[in-house]
Amino acid sequence: MIRVAFDIGGTFTDFVLHDSQGDGGGDSHFLKIPSTPDDPGRAVLAGLESLFQAAGVEAGDVASVLHATTVATNAVLERKGAPTGLITTEGFRDVLIIGRQKRYETYDLYIAKPEPLVPRRHIVEVAERLDNAGAVVTPLDMASVDRAIDGLVAAGRETVAVSLLHAYANPEHEQAIRARIKARAPGLSVSLSSDVAPKFREYERTNTTAANAYIKPIVERYIEGLQDALRQRGYVRDLFIMQSSGGLVSPAIAKDYPIRIIESGPAAGVLMGGIVGKEQGREHVITFDMGGTTAKLGAVDGGTPAIMPTFEIDHVRYKKGSGLPINVPAVELLEIGAGGGSIARVEMGMIAVGPDSAGAAPGPICYGQGGSLPTITDANLVLGYLDPDWFNGGALALDRDAAANGIMRDIGEPLDLELGAAAWGIHLVATMNMENALRIVSVEQGRDPRRYAMIAFGGAGPLHAARLARSVGIPEVIVPFGAGVGSAIGLLQAAPRIDVSTTRVMQLDENAGPAIAEVYTELEARARKDIAQFDNAAPPQWSRHGYMRYAGQGFEVQVPLPDGAIQGDFGVRAIDAFNAAYLQKHKFLDPEARIEAVDWTLVATLPSGQEGVVISQARSLDTPKRSGSRLAWFPEAGGYVATQIIDRQALANGATITGPAIIEDPDSTTVVLPGDVARLGGPGHLIIDIAREGAA
Repeated sequence: MIRVAFDIGGTFTDFVLHDSQGDGGGDSHFLKIPSTPDDPGRAVLAGLESLFQAAGVEAGDVASVLHATTVATNAVLERKGAPTGLITTEGFRDVLIIGRQKRYETYDLYIAKPEPLVPRRHIVEVAERLDNAGAVVTPLDMASVDRAIDGLVAAGRETVAVSLLHAYANPEHEQAIRARIKARAPGLSVSLSSDVAPKFREYERTNTTAANAYIKPIVERYIEGLQDALRQRGYVRDLFIMQSSGGLVSPAIAKDYPIRIIESGPAAGVLMGGIVGKEQGREHVITFDMGGTTAKLGAVDGGTPAIMPTFEIDHVRYKKGSGLPINVPAVELLEIGAGGGSIARVEMGMIAVGPDSAGAAPGPICYGQGGSLPTITDANLVLGYLDPDWFNGGALALDRDAAANGIMRDIGEPLDLELGAAAWGIHLVATMNMENALRIVSVEQGRDPRRYAMIAFGGAGPLHAARLARSVGIPEVIVPFGAGVGSAIGLLQAAPRIDVSTTRVMQLDENAGPAIAEVYTELEARARKDIAQFDNAAPPQWSRHGYMRYAGQGFEVQVPLPDGAIQGDFGVRAIDAFNAAYLQKHKFLDPEARIEAVDWTLVATLPSGQEGVVISQARSLDTPKRSGSRLAWFPEAGGYVATQIIDRQALANGATITGPAIIEDPDSTTVVLPGDVARLGGPGHLIIDIAREGAA
């Protein structure tokens, strides 16, 4: 079976073609080309054409195409979504503006908050009211609905979010508004909070629904255009889109709920890292994905990535609590503005790096495509870590002199530093930024880095991984085969997945079983409507979670619920599950307190038989070698030193390399620090034993 996966990043678009019938368990072909932000599909089609030609296959030979994209993310970050309106309950027009009381910087009087996706002038109220149980307090006034629709149409709105107070408990008013919109203004796209995020907390629910509406026409046009282009080239089989939760969905679901795919690429990377860790026998791994625009850090314990019920986008300088809350499940990770294209500058007499990026266009100075500001990639080139003639397998020649001139102009001369020191300063500041993020993911979450291995991937991840791991005491770095296209490989390891959830507040006691069964009967019916879109012979695998707390508390803990039929002593078993989860998180239990269950989730995973395979390739010493040495900067060795250059494709299994060394792959470059030892293990993964800080 031939499958193709591609991941559109901010700087590069990565492709993997995998034939499971090839020799040795499967043949694979990788490709990395610059993204085309003005038209993401252009890079996709060009890459697929090159990939099919290199692999000697036709589009009609491909059984499925798997896709992760930044189209939804970029629409939010760049505020290039569709003109959006919001219909809400009378008296709640300002919910997006007020947000939450909590401040991400307690003592800064001038903190900036991200602008709401819907301007206040396009938020309209309708007369209606439900209580928190869903009972009607004020009937829906259809005259106010008509005025709201007419006003939004007159204002040129293309898409509308509908988020009424307590609609999660009773969707009838929202559904009536949708029916009226379809009758009165059929050209408007509509998103209901009771469909998109049927959970309580009106700010998060309203923001999530507004974001879904904001990007819905953009994602619809993109997916439909991509499907049309693929059909014109002879591809007529399944297209799947990656979700933020680490599962695949059909194009129809992605078009209806584009908010679910907003972190699709990073989620695929964490999934790949977890599978590589499990294959290598590592129970606990930190995933480190550094591309051209951002760096993403995640943690996987027990082989399964943690899933968050909500996450943030459009952070203010990537500070937690500063972004727009998105109330859909997502793989737990932390993303910061530290990629190869992150721009360096002098601020208050010190080097600062990111979060702004040169991206794919114009790119770093060394690309020679109009970029004029120094970036991390420029610094790594000057430091000797990158080969100017072999970047991306020789597809792009880099201009070292231009990079050096830019670094000296903007960093070296203002700070009175020599070229090497200025470039090293950029590299070091970027590493320190990532170290701070790594400590948030590990130490601040109770994870001891010394018990973890790091899985490093992305075009720039293996270059920075060893120093980052050394800074926090991680003893081992694994650079997987195909690290430069790691997120695309992660797509091939994913399975279709449907997540549904609801809010149903109840007291959790030994008699709660029937009420819980009623909730999950409703959730299963909703999930099966989406499952019907997949052509899958295997039955779904179900998993349940509840979000629970002690009565009077403001937030909940995630509780895995028992499998099997909900009957008999299920309430008692749910209480036991809550106690275990609460004790693990807070190290405390209150046996006298009442337990309150708030949210309920159901996940259906559809096994395809293809997910979970780790792509590998046999290595041979007969492979043509790129070898030799060049000067590279290692402060442990006093600056620039002659450093061995090794072609990763020429390494035999079991080969060992003692640092300092630079190991080059067409899609990524791995730096081995002085004192570290790298070896090639199976199946083709590079494993680096990290020396302790100061040991080299």
